Amino acid sequence: MDGHTAPITARPMARGRLFFANPGPTNIPDSVLLATARASMDFNDPAFMAVYDACFAGLKKVIKTEQHLFMYTASGHGAWEASLVNTLSPGDLVLIPETGHFSASWTKMCSTLGFRTQPVAADWRRGVEMSAIREALAADTAHEIKAVCCVHNETAAGTRLPIDQVRAILDELKHPALLMTDTISSLGCFDFRMDEWGVDVCVGGSQKGLMLPTGFSFTGASEKAMAAHRASTHPRHYFDWTEMLARKQKSFVGTVPVTLFYGLQEALRLILEEEGLENVFKRHARLAKAVRACVQHWSGNNGPQLFCQNPERYSDSVTAILMPEGTDAEAVRKIALERFNVSTGAGLSNLSGKVFRIGHLGDLNEPMILGTLASVEMALGLAGIPHAKGGVQAAMDSLTQP
Repeated sequence: MDGHTAPITARPMARGRLFFANPGPTNIPDSVLLATARASMDFNDPAFMAVYDACFAGLKKVIKTEQHLFMYTASGHGAWEASLVNTLSPGDLVLIPETGHFSASWTKMCSTLGFRTQPVAADWRRGVEMSAIREALAADTAHEIKAVCCVHNETAAGTRLPIDQVRAILDELKHPALLMTDTISSLGCFDFRMDEWGVDVCVGGSQKGLMLPTGFSFTGASEKAMAAHRASTHPRHYFDWTEMLARKQKSFVGTVPVTLFYGLQEALRLILEEEGLENVFKRHARLAKAVRACVQHWSGNNGPQLFCQNPERYSDSVTAILMPEGTDAEAVRKIALERFNVSTGAGLSNLSGKVFRIGHLGDLNEPMILGTLASVEMALGLAGIPHAKGGVQAAMDSLTQP
């Protein structure tokens, strides 16, 4: 799952394909799985370097940058650590708008690495107010804040943060802080524009919208971020961008995960050529809208409701569903998996047991979404959770709208 999911296992005699509606990792297309079935080869082999270079260029198209890119054998957390230690120095102050579990995780990481942190408090159900970010930056007249770390899509809460608006505040105030953005669960799902939005560091991972196995991550870095890197005094080695630039691949300190790049080549072909990036975004938006329509229908009869209460911040990657007071989200998840072979995401941090999550990102289509929603609706009934029946029909109505 995404590292925090309750230990629920599929029923031993399950038949048919598991409906995997977890927000990360996500479904891997068969063609991507087949592409990774490669014998070992030298990562300096010219045949592999041609694949590597094509993936490097293709990934920059998805990030929408013409600047620098560094890759790592690590999860998204590794890419965040790389971004921090390469651009900041011990004792630097970092501003972190609160979005949910993952903004808290980056705050903890910053503190562990020796940086000072200043959170911007927010209601998880509505998303951080831009005025609060502006107030925090405006008060920093001495420019002690060296970076603003934003989670573009908060998978715990099912909310998004408008990164372009954060950049507009920085520009308006002429504040020199780096703008760092976690795109782990938004990249390849809905629009992100590194260069156009003035993002200095973009953090991404393989196991979400890119539809790959977990274990590969990356950061895009602007020229401003590279200047900060040259001035940074934080200890680093495995994640050191200077070390990476000296290598043929301009990334990786150590062995390159060759087979993942054959999978990435195929995933990029599916995204950029077969479907087209803008069509990928439209598909995610269409499926997300249908899931929300279903949950909004379930909310009748004092049933489950959308955790996010701000339509402007709805996520197109994941929907978090808040259970009625006094009921257990884990009971619904357990029935859905053991009875119907459908895997959903657990609530994280203080939302554990109160929320379950439906991921609608990556390799997913209408029948998969409808099958998931039908199974969850049955699980709600079997668990004795009050809800208005007919949510799946509401999703169908949404999907058949012109």
